[in-house]
Amino acid sequence: MTYQDRYLRNFSTISFHEQSQLSQATVCVIGLGGLGGAVTEMLARIGVGHLTLVDGDRFDVSNLNRQMLSTEADIGLSKSDVAEKRVKSINSDVEITVHNIFLDSETAEGFLEGSDVVVDCLDSIDDRFVLQDAAQRADIPLVSGAIAGTSGQVTTIFPEDKGFELIYGERGQLPHGKGVENGLGNLSFCAMFIASVQASETVKALLHRGDLLRNRLFIVDLMSNSFDVMQLT
Repeated sequence: MTYQDRYLRNFSTISFHEQSQLSQATVCVIGLGGLGGAVTEMLARIGVGHLTLVDGDRFDVSNLNRQMLSTEADIGLSKSDVAEKRVKSINSDVEITVHNIFLDSETAEGFLEGSDVVVDCLDSIDDRFVLQDAAQRADIPLVSGAIAGTSGQVTTIFPEDKGFELIYGERGQLPHGKGVENGLGNLSFCAMFIASVQASETVKALLHRGDLLRNRLFIVDLMSNSFDVMQLT
């Protein structure tokens, strides 16, 4: 299999030079559940050369409804280990670094070492702020996605942006624990949709091309087919 053959269907939209840029890029995906598993697969297929995959969780039966990496045979297995195996089965040229631990204020910065972009696929608002701080120190963009029921949101945060403070408010006023998805649930089609937007934002950030959702919040409700982009000020 040649390089040209593998990425043949990319080349009408992405130039050979841009494909080469992707192959030299490193993206860190934090959280390998409904969003993160799909983002990981899309980035591997489009040809991002190095993926750092972070999640300390294991698959359980409740993941099967939406998490692309989960199968009945993988129940109880490490999400990060399964993600590594999946990526290698898709694109053996992709280099993979796996961290089978959860993100916290002590580990976050180390996860991002050498990364060009980090993708937030977390389900905790507190952890999102921890990740934003780490991305700021690493001086890299952060692509964030969240889902709840049939709704979802995506934004891209650069190191100098206020980011999550404009979405969730000041840190001292934050609700603790998981987001509203804990009560509304997560559906497969919503997870895949939002993951696709995150993957798109990641590729655009890597290629310095296109209109990023910087200082804007993309919001969708797939049940009512409503799509909005809110300016964050």
